[in-house]
Amino acid sequence: MNSLDNLECVTLFVADLARTRAFYEAVFDARPIYSDAVCSVIGLGGVMVNLLQATEAPQLVQPVVPAPSSTGPRMLMTIRVADVDAACARLRQSGVELVNGPIDRPWGRRTAAFADPSGHMWEIAQEIGS
Repeated sequence: MNSLDNLECVTLFVADLARTRAFYEAVFDARPIYSDAVCSVIGLGGVMVNLLQATEAPQLVQPVVPAPSSTGPRMLMTIRVADVDAACARLRQSGVELVNGPIDRPWGRRTAAFADPSGHMWEIAQEIGS
């Protein structure tokens, strides 16, 4: 397989693995596929999300130096849902504070965004009529 169209895993560098893992278990109802002292891999749909202790990141990206989470988000991961408002209610019940939304966007989506404990941005999106 030489094509680059089969996303398998997204690795997120996290400041506090235990806290972030608990967040993903509560918010996404995800259980680890693999876990050790420095990482926890969960499945979301057909993609694995590797929560990796930030101290382990340099070996994966050297010679580039990973940016600290305090520099702000550099990506947004989107999950399609059937009802953004219902998903927002569930997130709030789990103690998640929304960064924005729900908002009807001009490109035909209703969205809301939130961050994990390490500042990684997630968006939930619902297709809306035009």
